[in-house]
Amino acid sequence: MRNALIGLGALAAMASPTVAFAESKPLPPASSSTTVQGELNITMDGDKPVCAPAELQLPANTNVELHIVSKANVPVTITAPGQFEKGHVLHADGSLVHVSSEKGYLVKANGQGVLKIRTMQEGTETYACTTTSNQKAPFEGKLVLTAPAG
Repeated sequence: MRNALIGLGALAAMASPTVAFAESKPLPPASSSTTVQGELNITMDGDKPVCAPAELQLPANTNVELHIVSKANVPVTITAPGQFEKGHVLHADGSLVHVSSEKGYLVKANGQGVLKIRTMQEGTETYACTTTSNQKAPFEGKLVLTAPAG
C-alpha cells in the first residue's frame, strides 16, 4: 500500500509539469464581438487539390467560423503557418480532424465541417491544401488578414 502511494505521488509529480507546459497563454480579446463567416471549398484537378478562394481574406484578431466543403474524393490537409497553433482554434466539427503536427486540419473525402478560429494579427501568410499522395505539389493560396471593421 505504501509503495502504491509513493508511486502515485511520483506519477502526479511527473504529470504536473507536463500539463503546465501543454497549456498556452490565453489569446487577447478579439477586436470585435461579432463572429465573421467565411468559406473554403476544396476540389480536385487531377491528383492535385484546389482550394477556393485562392486569396482567403479574413479580418485579423477576430472570431471566424470557417465553413469548409470538400468535393475531393480523397482526404485533404489544410495548413496555414501559426493559424492552427497556439490556441487559435476554438472548435472544430464535422469531417475535420486536427493533424498530429498541430499545424493543420485534415478534411475527410467529400467531407464538410466548421472550423471556429481566432485569426492572427494583420498580415499575409501562405495557406496550403495537400493530399498524402501529392505532398510535394500542394495547392498554395494566400491567407490575407486585414484590419477588422469598426
